[in-house]
Amino acid sequence: MTQKQKVLVAGATGTVGRQIVAELLARGHAVRALTRNPATAALPADAEVVQGDLTDPDTLVPALEGVTGLHLITFGDAGFTPLETGPRILDLARAAGVRRVTVLHGGGPTPAEDAVRAADDLDWTVLMPVEFMSNALEWADGITARDEVREPFVERLSAMVHEGDIGAVAAVALTEAGHGGQEYILTGPEVLTVGDKVAVLAAARAREIRLVELGEEEAVAQWRAAGQPEEVIEFLLHVYGDTPEVGRTVVDTVEKVTGRPARTFTQWAAEHARSFTAASGTTGHGVPRH
Repeated sequence: MTQKQKVLVAGATGTVGRQIVAELLARGHAVRALTRNPATAALPADAEVVQGDLTDPDTLVPALEGVTGLHLITFGDAGFTPLETGPRILDLARAAGVRRVTVLHGGGPTPAEDAVRAADDLDWTVLMPVEFMSNALEWADGITARDEVREPFVERLSAMVHEGDIGAVAAVALTEAGHGGQEYILTGPEVLTVGDKVAVLAAARAREIRLVELGEEEAVAQWRAAGQPEEVIEFLLHVYGDTPEVGRTVVDTVEKVTGRPARTFTQWAAEHARSFTAASGTTGHGVPRH
């Protein structure tokens, strides 16, 4: 059995961060969860929630005390501005005795990830998930209000990954040997079209969902109406219109690292069926990940 360790999780209130916290606790490790606002974190009672700001590394000094593992994200604010303080954070981590670091890939080169990759004295692991299954929550309002999903490029393929599996891989890499210097592409066990996803969600909530295919101009208008910046719209047109091979190719990293198969979208849909059967009040959950 792996010896109990203490891990600091940055971005602990995010989609992936919450899963890392939960997975570490389930494996019997101690967790220190970093957030700007502990009062609203709503994390498990067993997690030690601490205040800190990645853009001000000196605020991390108390949080790093006594930890052996550190999970990082590549942005420092709600606007997803690339984090520039990676080298200083890693210096503080070394001084505190941190041995293992994971970083969640931000979709392209970033200063924080570059700093992690250059840290030859630390066992670092880069987590590179494709599209999150939780991105389906973007459809919750349309499904609950109109039994409808409106999307372009409905035949696009995705090997989408359960966010819990990202958390599981991170937890292993942060607490067990053998994952240093690794770049882990993380996918689910199957490739799905938009129509496949909609059918799975319909089955999970036991009610039909119409899929309405949008043209590019209609999609752009919908995204603008939702407040998406122009650079995000350009990104979406690119990845949806011509999904990179990595985003539509299944790999078995989750099973190799965790010892169990990656979870299916059917499992995810069953876990979140209530989000698609009653008014959820959601207005979006960020930019889809690939």
